[in-house]
Amino acid sequence: MPSPSDSFSVDAACAWFGVDRALCARVLAAALDRGGDYADLYFQHRRACSIHLEDGLISHASTSVDRGVGIRVVRGDQTGYAYSEDLELEPILHAAKTAAAIAAGNRAVEPPGFGLRLSPDLYPIAEGWDQIELSRKLPLLSRIEGLAHARESAIVKVSVGWADADERVLVATSTGELRADRRPMSRIGLTLTAKRGDEVQSGGSNIAGRRGLDWYDAGRLDELVRDAVDRTMILFEAVRPPAGEMPVVLAAGASGILLHEAIGHGMEADFNRKGVSIYARMLGERVAAECVTVVDSALHPYERGALNFDDEASEVERTVLVDGGILRSYLHDRISARHYGVASTGSGRRESFRHVPMPRMRCTYMENGPHAREEIIASVSRGILAETFSNGQVQIGAGDFTFYIKNGWLIEGGRLTAPIKDVNIIGNGPQALRDVTMVANDLKLDTGGWTCGKDGQSVPVSQGMPTALVSKLTVGGRHA
Repeated sequence: MPSPSDSFSVDAACAWFGVDRALCARVLAAALDRGGDYADLYFQHRRACSIHLEDGLISHASTSVDRGVGIRVVRGDQTGYAYSEDLELEPILHAAKTAAAIAAGNRAVEPPGFGLRLSPDLYPIAEGWDQIELSRKLPLLSRIEGLAHARESAIVKVSVGWADADERVLVATSTGELRADRRPMSRIGLTLTAKRGDEVQSGGSNIAGRRGLDWYDAGRLDELVRDAVDRTMILFEAVRPPAGEMPVVLAAGASGILLHEAIGHGMEADFNRKGVSIYARMLGERVAAECVTVVDSALHPYERGALNFDDEASEVERTVLVDGGILRSYLHDRISARHYGVASTGSGRRESFRHVPMPRMRCTYMENGPHAREEIIASVSRGILAETFSNGQVQIGAGDFTFYIKNGWLIEGGRLTAPIKDVNIIGNGPQALRDVTMVANDLKLDTGGWTCGKDGQSVPVSQGMPTALVSKLTVGGRHA
């Protein structure tokens, strides 16, 4: 097997999975011999580690390994799918024939030849996570716990969660693509509980990315702890804002969750192809003010949503969804791209070899606008600033949403006057996009460990925003 320092080339991947080009070609031919239009193989090996430290003790530590191949056959808009955890020839051929059952009849299929296509390397790391012993990770967790107690004496409980993964994939298609990738991932999450008198508050922070161990240096851990402590302790001073419809300023960074959930899903092409999304017949139409440009990209190095190629072996790109307020594109996989007569945007993603790919977001964000953050806040006479979020619910088709704001501020007379807590914002994603009237020039991608769920599949994503003003949303605070 190749060492972690080697680039994960196609030859290295074939050796890793114990297959070769001839086997891949033979299986693809078998997958198509009943009349399918297209087939692909998705080999995956994933080794994952998780650790949980609570009150100075390791309460959980585990390592898991998962390996297999998924075989997809497409005929028109229909998909046949099967997978095998056994990578010997006969089980793979059996899975291929199972997937092929979507098509009727038999035909002679020439095994494909594979061309060489070089991929970028958006997430090189010095050491593979499968080579790093537990003993090198544990001191990081202990350091975080010590920093939290040292920073604030009111902290009574510290929980630190760690996760890392080393994932290798090999994708072969009946159109001749054969591509390999090695995809690292890691995350630290910190949750704190503080007590003052009889009052208890909790908060936290997390950082994540396609990163190696050296990324978690002293400065980054200090910042993680500082953010978690500050977010927790300010809740002792926080108030509930008045309820009602009012302007809401979305803070740079984590507010991208609202853009992702309430708007981004509606721009995934499968929802539009099926007529589920409100955007299904709005390509080329104005959906937002001229100051709004929304992008989904896989090209940001080391982000959770970064990809060297997607899970269908398609090239990835920076996809402009909304350009100056005009809806320009959906997010496409191969099936939706063929349906619409366009190229794939490199958005075909899947949770694992057990799942079919579908159009998914990668790193979704709004681009910078012409205003300053201070200018936006000064424009609001009565409203709130939303900083961090949790527990959202979204109806994907219509875009109706409810989000719980964990941290934020009351805005009165154009100034931040008091921290807020225990508040929901309620609205409709497409309408909220139309109601964005000011966008600042302080775009920030949030480094939290965001995961997106869709149709029972979870994939890692990134998101972000500059500060933006939504002219009106319903705020569920205290009633007068």
